[in-house]
Amino acid sequence: LEVFTRHCELFDEEARRLLASGRSPLKFPGLHVVRDVEQSKAINYRTEPAVIMSTSGMCTAGRIKHHLAHNIWRPECTVLFVGYQAQGTLGRQILERQEKVRIHGRYWPLRAEVAQIHGFSGHADRGGLLRWLESFRGPPRQTFVNHGEEEESLAFAELLRNSKGWNVMVPQYRQTITLE
Repeated sequence: LEVFTRHCELFDEEARRLLASGRSPLKFPGLHVVRDVEQSKAINYRTEPAVIMSTSGMCTAGRIKHHLAHNIWRPECTVLFVGYQAQGTLGRQILERQEKVRIHGRYWPLRAEVAQIHGFSGHADRGGLLRWLESFRGPPRQTFVNHGEEEESLAFAELLRNSKGWNVMVPQYRQTITLE
C-alpha cells in the first residue's frame, strides 16, 4: 500500500479520477494488513463482513485460492478484480462467470458477485510499450509479444512490423522457442 500511495502520479487517468474524487481504494476504516499465513487462514473464519485483498494476480496460486474456496459460493460476497485475467486462468473463469470453478481439486458453485476495476495494472499499456521501445538503440533480432489477449497481441505485433520493420512473433500458448 505504501508504494501505491507514494506514486499516485503513475496511475492511469481512470484511477487518478477515482482518487481525486476522494474515494481512495487504498485506505479505509477497518483495514488490517495480514503479513503471515496463519493470519491469512484466520480470515476465512471471521463472521463479520470483510474485504480480502490478495496479490495473486490471476488466482492461479497462493492464499487467494483458499479465500476463494471459502467465499466464492456465498452470494453475499463479491470477487473484485483490479488486474488483467488471462485466458485459461482461474481468475478469467471467475470473471467470465462460469457456473462452477475448480479450486484445490473441488468444484465450487460461483454464487458470489463478480466485478472488475481497470486502471491498477502493473503492466504498461500500448502507449507505454511504444515509448519504451523507442528507447532502443537498434532493432532486436527477434521481438516476442506474449502478454495480453491474442487479438490485441497480433495487432501490436503487426504495428511493430509495419512501423519499425522488426521481426515480431506472437507465440502460441505453451509454445517453446529456442533462442540462438
